[in-house]
Formats: sequence, structure tokens, C-alpha cells
Amino acid sequence: MAVAGEAIMTPQLIRRFAWFLAGLGSLLLLPQCSKPLNPLTNYNYTITALWGTSGRNVLAASDLGLILHYDGRTWRSGVARDIGFVNGMWGSSSSDVFAVGGVAGRGRIEHFNGHTWTIQYDSAPENLLGVWGSSPSDVFAVGFFGTILHYDGSAWSDQSIGTAGHLNGVWGSSGHDVFAVGDSILHYDGAHWTGQPGTRFGLMGVWGSSGSDIFAVGVIGTIVHYDGSHWSVQTMGSETSENLFAVWGSSGHDVFAVGAYGRILHYDGTRWSEQSSGTAEHLYSVWGSSPRDVFVGGFNHPILHYDGNTWSIQPVP
Repeated sequence: MAVAGEAIMTPQLIRRFAWFLAGLGSLLLLPQCSKPLNPLTNYNYTITALWGTSGRNVLAASDLGLILHYDGRTWRSGVARDIGFVNGMWGSSSSDVFAVGGVAGRGRIEHFNGHTWTIQYDSAPENLLGVWGSSPSDVFAVGFFGTILHYDGSAWSDQSIGTAGHLNGVWGSSGHDVFAVGDSILHYDGAHWTGQPGTRFGLMGVWGSSGSDIFAVGVIGTIVHYDGSHWSVQTMGSETSENLFAVWGSSGHDVFAVGAYGRILHYDGTRWSEQSSGTAEHLYSVWGSSPRDVFVGGFNHPILHYDGNTWSIQPVP
């Protein structure tokens, strides 16, 4: 828990600091890394996004654009991209991956074809914070000041509806059932974005097992659940006042939420319980391939792995 006078490092605060250093970061980030790096120990990098196709093919993105790859045994530093702060990743396959972020206050999207990363879009007026898609030709990215972009397989277009608040995360059960969360919750039905009634401010991440089983997490330990009709606050065993930054699950009865000061919560379908992470650092990202293969990344700390019983620190090169 925060104490008087202590700064709470939220993802947005870190992002703003990274954008301030974007010029310096662009000097440090080369198109290709000629030798393995350890950004976590050398530069106190923060792991801000995780995504993979299996436990043997996981990508982790850092706050200054470095992409790490895990092959099931070892984490290696792959390429450093001039995308600035990477805030989110999503892919339809190992050869179709999108990374969103920002450089000097401008949003940027890069795409990975399985071999190289290329800038796909750099005209977003605001930094981008989250990305999700239903297919290679149906991808959504959200960001500051209500920015919503859509990719149809050929080009990105603006779907923003004038919402002033930030949108931090996006997830859907299909291309016509998409939710964006942040200072409000918006829903896309395949044609229009609309606000969801009775929702809260300060949501940081969203994930669901279906269109009627969706979890969103946020500041001061907020966890809300959508049953297909209404959003409601969940408090079952989750009485934490720490900020929660990301959520992911393998099913509706196996959900993980991560947040400030090493907080990891697990939902078994009935109640939330706290798990020992072994760290007091802030945790910003979570992704897994199964209930026994879950990865978490955070501030100034190596990546954590869950084997179904305990969390452990994974060595980095």
C-alpha cells in the first residue's frame, strides 16, 4: 500500500516519462540488435506487454521498444524498434503481430511478419495503449483522449467517437462484440461504438472468456464483471486497495489480475484470492498459454512465471 509522500508509478506515469525521453530512446534503439542484451538489468526496463502463440513462443515488450522472445527455455533479446513505449501487443499468429505505443506524444503501430518489424501506421494523433483483434483483417487499437483505430487488413482508419477520457485496453469476443475500457467502457456492435451505462472510471485492462463473462480491472483494486447484460463490482476475496493494471485468464474460472507492489490476484470462478509473487515491484502485463503456464512482466524486474503452483523469476540473457 502506498504511504504518504510516495509516488505511485502507474503505467501512464511511466509512459509519459518514456515519451519525454523518446528522443534519447531513439538513439539507443537500433533496427537490429547484433548481440544479446539484458535491458532489465542494464537499463531498468519495464515489461509493458506480453503475448504469444504457445508456451514456446512468447513475446515481451519493454517501455523503450525492445522486444524479447521466449522459446520455452530461454528469454533472448530480439530486436529493438523505434516505436517508443510499447503499451500493447496482439497477434493472430506468429507471423502476424501488432505492437502499439507512442513516440513523443504521437501514436505508432508496428507489425511483425515472423521475420521483421515494420512501421505500419504512425499518424495517430495520440499515444496508443491497447490492441486486440478478431482476425488479421479486423484489429482495434485504443489510446489517449478516446482514440480508437481499426484495421481492415489493408489500412487503419479512425473510429473515435469524441470521448475525452483515455482508453487503456480493448478486448472482444468477436468483431461485432468489442469492449474498450479506461475512463469509461465503450462497446462496439460491428457498426457503432456506444457507452456502457453504470461503469467506472480508471479501468486499465480487460479480458473475457466470452461475451457474457468479461473482467475489467483498474485503480484502487477495482474489479468489475460483465455478464452479458450488466457490469457489476466484484469484491469476493479481492479486497485490495492497490492499483490493478492487467487481467488475463485461461477460462472464466482461471483468471489472473496483476498490479502495484507485486500484487497478483487469482479468480477460481467463485472468489478472488491473493497469490505470492515474490516481488514488491509493480506488475503491468500478464499472458499465458494455459493454467500452468502464465507469464507476468513489470517494473524494474525480470519476468515472472507460474507453473500452476508457484511463481518464480525467469532468468533473462
